[in-house]
Amino acid sequence: MKHFSNVFANLIYHSVTFKRNNANNGKKWSTLEHKGPFFPPEYEPLPSNVCFVYNGKSIKLSLAAEEVATFYAKMLDHEYTTKSVFQENFFNDWREEMTEEEREQINKLSKCDFSHMAKYFLEKTEEKKAMTKEQKQVLKEENNRLTEEYGFCLLDGHKEKIGNFRVEPPGLFRGRGEHPKMGKLKKRILPEDITINCSKDSKIPEAPKGHRWRKVQHDDTVTWLASWVENVQGNLKYIMLNPSSKLKGEKDWQKYEVARKLKLKVETIRRLYREDWKNREMKIRQRGVALYFIDKLALRAGNEKEEGETADTVGCCSLRVEHITLHEEKGGQEFVVEFDFLGKDSIRYYNEVPVESRVFRNLKLFMENKDPEDDLFDRINTIYLNKHLNQSMPGLTAKVFRTFNASTTLQDQLNKLTTADMTLEEKLLSYNRANRAVAILCNHQRAAPKTFEKSMQNMLDKIAQKQQQLDVAKMELKEAKKEHKKAGTERTRKLVEKKEAAVKRLEEQLKKLQLQMTDREENKVIALGTSKLNYLDPRISVAWCKKFNVPIEKIYNKTQRDKFAWAIDMTEEDFQF
Repeated sequence: MKHFSNVFANLIYHSVTFKRNNANNGKKWSTLEHKGPFFPPEYEPLPSNVCFVYNGKSIKLSLAAEEVATFYAKMLDHEYTTKSVFQENFFNDWREEMTEEEREQINKLSKCDFSHMAKYFLEKTEEKKAMTKEQKQVLKEENNRLTEEYGFCLLDGHKEKIGNFRVEPPGLFRGRGEHPKMGKLKKRILPEDITINCSKDSKIPEAPKGHRWRKVQHDDTVTWLASWVENVQGNLKYIMLNPSSKLKGEKDWQKYEVARKLKLKVETIRRLYREDWKNREMKIRQRGVALYFIDKLALRAGNEKEEGETADTVGCCSLRVEHITLHEEKGGQEFVVEFDFLGKDSIRYYNEVPVESRVFRNLKLFMENKDPEDDLFDRINTIYLNKHLNQSMPGLTAKVFRTFNASTTLQDQLNKLTTADMTLEEKLLSYNRANRAVAILCNHQRAAPKTFEKSMQNMLDKIAQKQQQLDVAKMELKEAKKEHKKAGTERTRKLVEKKEAAVKRLEEQLKKLQLQMTDREENKVIALGTSKLNYLDPRISVAWCKKFNVPIEKIYNKTQRDKFAWAIDMTEEDFQF
């Protein structure tokens, strides 16, 4: 029998407890006590010598207006501040924070000069970088003190780490992609905005002096400690347990186990939704085609949003006619569907996919007599789809398909791309390529880092330098071999061996640099972290590391290793998803 250490034993215990509690009205804990959130410091006014300039004249801003102006000044060299949407949203929200006199005086962003403020903050950044070791140690100790005070809670008598005990400071909303709300003001969160969750018999966290909590509740069916609504998108924000906590680990484990169960049922489900394509009822046909896209393309199900609430983002069920174009033939392929829409976080999804003829004909049917802004799947929604899936398999939702297909893709790609005779660098490249296949499937994009071109040039310089060293070493080896051929002494033999070792070492170093450059270039606009944290069963990665002798630290950083401690502890090298 395999030996499982305390981490996995605790996970098993919590899983049993979790299931027992779920049978008891979803109860997650008996006692929960914590200190509440830690708030960012109040705004400190700028020194009198740091000015804001409007139309060439220095203006002393009111405290509220000055604080918002500093948010923009800190981002002055960022690409965001060049975007018209960002500029317009910022200026509108900034004017709301101004006094009436300031609004009359400041009416065009183009006449605003934030450069003095930007220079001041740049100098402060440089000062921080130049701090002595002792000064940095003082800051570290203060952070450790705050973490010890606010960063832990007592859950059923056990000390558990909290994930994000700091309330986010005010600033400007960035968003991802071309988000229509970029630049809007994220207002300061006050205790009056926050709901505290703890057990009745615990010591209630004290609100900061002069303030009170919005509400204190004792809901043992949820695991969050505090919550509030952020003002930009109206989303709920939470202070949660750390991902490495036992309850979080158990939830992760269960999520991936449901996805693994789908593996046993998926062929039946696929056969059934293919039969739906021929059903006489339009609603069932639409359900079958939607499930095909969710399965084949790992599309998000899509949730209906109130008009004007957030960006015009869609998922499968909320696709409109304008989001797809049908091509009987394109690029040498038949029945091609061209997708073009904004997905989650306003990231553009563009894809050209050949589909089966019956899917193609159904899509034509769904689009008949509709305007571009009409819903493609007008008979179904996410709730209906998930209810149907749950009847096929308990716990199955559209999101499980995404986890299942992402994990299956990683497993298949790792099996294809990795061999035991690879060097460590080659194995890491194969892992990132497998992860990249998942990121592409899930449409996890990112903008190229600002420092990308510079870092690539540095890498090219290193490669050129290493190549030069290798050329010199090869020349020296050639000369050493000539000398040994003439003299044939012990000294010349050892010299040849030394030069051969030098050439081999430099060739390995050059290959390592070239592999790193290839990896960096391929990852330029792909975000690997999202799928690794949320959609890929960590046991696949852990088993791969153990099988191919790759240090787990090369795949997961410290935070990720803590989050996936359960997987690291329980997984053997023969695990397959």
